[in-house]
Amino acid sequence: MDWLIEPLTFEFMRHAIATAVLLGILCAVVGSYLIVQRMGLLGDVIAHAVLPGLAIAFFFGLDIYLGAFVSGTLSTFVITWIESQSRIKVDVAMALVFSGFLALGITLITVLRSKLDLHQFLFGDILGVTITDVWQTLFITIFVLLLVRLFYKELLFYTFDPLGAQAIGLPVKLIHFGLNAAITLTIIASMQAVGVVLVVSLLVGPGITAYMLVKELHQMMVIGAFFGIISSVSGMYLSYYLNIPSGAAIVLVVSGLFLLALLFSPHQGILTQRF
Repeated sequence: MDWLIEPLTFEFMRHAIATAVLLGILCAVVGSYLIVQRMGLLGDVIAHAVLPGLAIAFFFGLDIYLGAFVSGTLSTFVITWIESQSRIKVDVAMALVFSGFLALGITLITVLRSKLDLHQFLFGDILGVTITDVWQTLFITIFVLLLVRLFYKELLFYTFDPLGAQAIGLPVKLIHFGLNAAITLTIIASMQAVGVVLVVSLLVGPGITAYMLVKELHQMMVIGAFFGIISSVSGMYLSYYLNIPSGAAIVLVVSGLFLLALLFSPHQGILTQRF
């Protein structure tokens, strides 16, 4: 059991594993809504759209995570506006906003001579989290999960039938904004762990793995959260013993679990269906 206990003797590993577990739960729950809405790319768009906000907030001495939240949320409004005001489909609008905000962020970092560590935000550094980061991630996780629990029925109806939800009088615009805000908060919480490049994998990976095994949304969230925890902890241990980047290790485990589910799922597995 020494191999299991040894990493926990280091404070930075305890902080990193605690953060990874929280993110595994949070990303799985929020990502489930992205998956059932077929909007997985939206997570990637928001993850890259936070860069302009980071650069501007850092330049003016503001909280960079506040800037990231504003910028990420603004990108979702731009996508909705383009889709509603033109014949352009949502996937094309997301691709345009993705590249536009990313280019703007890189330009601002260069023009403002920002000392932001772009590599850290792109690829993450979970081993650098502090106890303050752990508490911040815990607060975001509890806040988002509490809102999901309180408004689960409304979110479920809107997710599967937005027109029907609007017809019965549900505030669909507010629900849409709330979901986008939750996605943005999740991405902000995940930036230091896996970075914006890999965060979309943590957002959708555990969820689609669970999707291969269960049919109900609440089951998908619970099983996805379990896979998220397993992936996060396993990735941290692989990172420690193999001396590989932590974010990449977590994503590799996420991808490996999905591949196993894709092949051996009792009802949808490629191999199990053949035999």
